[in-house]
Amino acid sequence: MAYPSPSRSGGPGTDGSRTVSSRLLALLDVFTAAQPQLTLSEISRLAGVPLSTAHRLLGELSAWGALERGADGRYRIGLKLWELGSLAPRGLPLREVALPLMEDLYEATHENVQLSVREGAAVVFVERICGRGAVPTLTRVGGRFAIHATGGGLVLLAHAPPEIQEQVLSETLQKFTRYTIDSPSKLRRVLAEVRLRGYALSDRQVTEDAFTVAAPIYGLSDEVVAALSLVVNHQGAEPAYLVPLVLSTARSISRLLGAPGSQHSEDARYLRN
Repeated sequence: MAYPSPSRSGGPGTDGSRTVSSRLLALLDVFTAAQPQLTLSEISRLAGVPLSTAHRLLGELSAWGALERGADGRYRIGLKLWELGSLAPRGLPLREVALPLMEDLYEATHENVQLSVREGAAVVFVERICGRGAVPTLTRVGGRFAIHATGGGLVLLAHAPPEIQEQVLSETLQKFTRYTIDSPSKLRRVLAEVRLRGYALSDRQVTEDAFTVAAPIYGLSDEVVAALSLVVNHQGAEPAYLVPLVLSTARSISRLLGAPGSQHSEDARYLRN
């Protein structure tokens, strides 16, 4: 699934008609996990900003602390942006509440424990605990991923506004393995099951050795604000054991967040299914 980014070339998004703020955002937008350090010329080309303009704006961003320039002349994201990002209400406060309970879940399983939120039509991971001998995962803190493939993403999409669901269902569903859901009709059925059961299962949808159990976390207005997921090896995965653990932990986090309906009967719903 492709995620939107500032226009970088052609049409009304060309540099001549772009505001200073849009140029600044375009310069920052070129940094990714795959390319965390870039030269001036690379940034200029990727952002569609003239070299002289990029040089001036990068200087301002560096002086403010949004970017840092290494001894090799390459630019990378600066600590100022990390400091600002930590103030996001769905970031640090959520992590501070959830982390102790995530650690408890990790100690009970020694498997990967992840906390994610929805950002538009994507899932963003805000915290994770990796088991030393657990199955490898493709996710990272601060990273985005296709919302239809991960367990946490399925939970968040199932409780997303109808327009977000329809947006995802109308787009090409990216396949990561032969088990990834790529049929809109099947995805629609799965989302209905997630809402009915109160949890999601993702079986080998991202990698062919991973099995995920995920449950919703509720906020002050009793809306789903995040998803808690446990990622284990597909071989030997025991949903009957794992699902109640994840549901109980998610409910405890919801209670600490002040969810008025934090006594959600997910465990009872699980036992009935």
